[in-house]
Amino acid sequence: MNMTTRMALVCTTALLGGAAAAETMTIGITQNNVGVDSYQTTYEKAFIAAAEANPDVEAVVLDAGGDVARQIAQMEDLIQRDVDAIIIWPTNGEAVIPAVRKAHQANIPVVVTNSNIAEQGFDFVASFSGPDNITQGSRAAEIMCDRFTDMGVEGEARVVQISGQPGYTTAIERAKGFEDRLPEVCPDVTLVETQPGDWSREKSQQVMEAFLVKYDDIDGVYAGDDNMGVGALNAAKDADRDGIVFVGATNFAVGYEAMADGDYWGSIYQSPVDDAEAALQTAIDILNGEDLPFLNYFDTPKITQENMDEFEKPVF
Repeated sequence: MNMTTRMALVCTTALLGGAAAAETMTIGITQNNVGVDSYQTTYEKAFIAAAEANPDVEAVVLDAGGDVARQIAQMEDLIQRDVDAIIIWPTNGEAVIPAVRKAHQANIPVVVTNSNIAEQGFDFVASFSGPDNITQGSRAAEIMCDRFTDMGVEGEARVVQISGQPGYTTAIERAKGFEDRLPEVCPDVTLVETQPGDWSREKSQQVMEAFLVKYDDIDGVYAGDDNMGVGALNAAKDADRDGIVFVGATNFAVGYEAMADGDYWGSIYQSPVDDAEAALQTAIDILNGEDLPFLNYFDTPKITQENMDEFEKPVF
């Protein structure tokens, strides 16, 4: 029984003079890959805590483990359970569209969290809850350009990029934001190469090791998140390559600590707790009939060594 049916039954009972208690909202979530990094682990804990704190919510919490086929099967399971709403953190922005469409056809509203699906699936989504990833990439480019300008190398600097998982919307959008904005603010800076780090610190360290062998002159590294950025930093330290400006796009605790040590210049501040709570509240608001914007963003400000004292150390 979906939420519309439940509400209809409640109204009918009330008209008949009965005293009907409102039923709980059953909200299912299928996440991308909880075990891949501390951001997603913290997100899951915060989501469960927020759901448990709300007596009107019953949550079904699933994790795709980074497997697209598994996430599609989980969507099918949630549809079969006839949950009232589904929250999905997509493993792949295009591959999940048929499953999202099927939920829409079953009159189950879908909230996409953290990383949006591809645009051709927007008609099947009730709302997106999360950060504006293009803005994050754009702000990261501004952070890097400002630092190069302070150093006096904005006319010659060379940058490499370590992006996230290929096909993953967040990775695509953060890269696009950076690539579009960098030539606008620092037209003489060269982005020499981009390779994926798959959100993995270990793989990103390997990618950076290859960059260091290939290029004698690297002035800056932009990483899709601090987990990957710190992996790149570790490679540079091991190779005794000093003076490289490291900028990320989601400030992890390790990135914050590296900033405090003076090794890592800046990032974008994004809370997984805010992310999780916003997704759950978006689903609740939709089920309560509230009118929400399709793109329901929360702000993610710039953080650098110069202003980091204004921000608490991330918990992930």
